[in-house]
Amino acid sequence: MVNRQRGEVAATLDGRTWTLCLTLGALAELEAALGASDLMALARRFEAGELAAGDAIKVIGAGLRGAGNDVDDGAVARMRAEDGAAGFVAIVAELLTATFGGGEAG
Repeated sequence: MVNRQRGEVAATLDGRTWTLCLTLGALAELEAALGASDLMALARRFEAGELAAGDAIKVIGAGLRGAGNDVDDGAVARMRAEDGAAGFVAIVAELLTATFGGGEAG
């Protein structure tokens, strides 16, 4: 069971329910992967509402690893989400909301 107070979310990928969490280490990983200079730059990037498929792979991968799952980005790229691309976007949105705030996600 996920703990929203700790920024955890649940996501179904490849028919399996996973826990994702953007820990400080996962956020540092994202800063480096996306070329963001700091956490505020990372937050602004996502607030702009633009999300490339590669960004979604990196965010979901960092979230999986932050929650203790041993999954690399290559494996994430091959995963399937319920509702296809819209499902990936929903996972990323929920994870970012749980991490940076901005309202309660389902």
